[in-house]
Amino acid sequence: MQKELGIIGQSEQIRELVELVISIAPTSISVLITGESGSGKEVFAKAIHRLSPRRDKPMITVNCGAIPEGLLESELFGHEKGAFTGAVATKKGYFELADGGTILLDEIGEMPVHTQVKLLRVLETGEFMRVGSGELRQVDVRVIAATNRDLGQMVQQGLFRKDLYYRLKAVQMRIPPLRERREDIPLLLEHFVQEMIRREKIDFAGFTEEALNIVYNYNWPGNVRELKNFVETIVVLARGQKVDAAMVREHLSHYKEPVQVSTALPMPMERSVEEAERELIYKALVSLGMEVKEMKAALMQMAEKLDGQQPGVSYAPVESYPVEEEEIKPLEEMEREMIEKALRKFHGNRRRAARALNISERTLYRKIKEYGLVS
Repeated sequence: MQKELGIIGQSEQIRELVELVISIAPTSISVLITGESGSGKEVFAKAIHRLSPRRDKPMITVNCGAIPEGLLESELFGHEKGAFTGAVATKKGYFELADGGTILLDEIGEMPVHTQVKLLRVLETGEFMRVGSGELRQVDVRVIAATNRDLGQMVQQGLFRKDLYYRLKAVQMRIPPLRERREDIPLLLEHFVQEMIRREKIDFAGFTEEALNIVYNYNWPGNVRELKNFVETIVVLARGQKVDAAMVREHLSHYKEPVQVSTALPMPMERSVEEAERELIYKALVSLGMEVKEMKAALMQMAEKLDGQQPGVSYAPVESYPVEEEEIKPLEEMEREMIEKALRKFHGNRRRAARALNISERTLYRKIKEYGLVS
């Protein structure tokens, strides 16, 4: 059944998620699917629909982040002719089109608050009104929402309605990133390779052992989507040749050589490059703060000695300020603060902020999304 649903994986996390899908599919309860971009949220949403009594009715996927804010309400609930400039005809919205079936609201965290109010009403009563109409309409639609953002944090920030949040998360599914289920990588790799060979009808000689080791140990920040895109590219470019390690490195967008970390460094091992760099920076900042305190104490002692040795000469000590104990902040909080500072400094210019932070624009954009920042 798992293969028929398009869910590839043998890890414990995937098996548990498949069991959950089987349990909730026959119901009409709302589901909130969370997980990083590219982790496979839509695959699980489709699996829920295919196993439900609504399988013969339409399933419509709406990317809330891809529709301009001013048009989202009209796209979801429809509009009457003349409701706004450009509304030359009456149009049904996605909820009407999905009546009896399922609607997947992808990137639900991007939905404006005023549209969230109307979505809540549909969830609670099944009722809505088209834009430009005063007539109540009724639909029977199962709602599945997906997001890569922390909706709980958005609720605290006032960016997402609490009542809608709790209504959506009647059942919550977290899709783990690929780096947390590495045992699934070989299966996914083989699946995508065979899929590509069948579709394009081309020969593929496979990977060298060294190349496979790189693929298995890569962090895959873009998750399953990145792995699929990698396979499609590499199979075509290999042209019947066996893929070696050099070719794999060249086509992994975030590949970095493993960091050679001295065991004398006061930091845990088995960390990613990014984690290692961040911890080194953090320790350097803490060390710098300690050194400044020690220098100040030494200067104070020197002033006291000089004051006693030179009669008639008084050395005023450096003005003393109460020094609070340095607050130890989590690395994620420090990273978030630095990104916010860079964005403020460059007035939201992501290119300049990324250059100042010495990271790529793509990484900066991902971090902005991850921390829910507004540039």
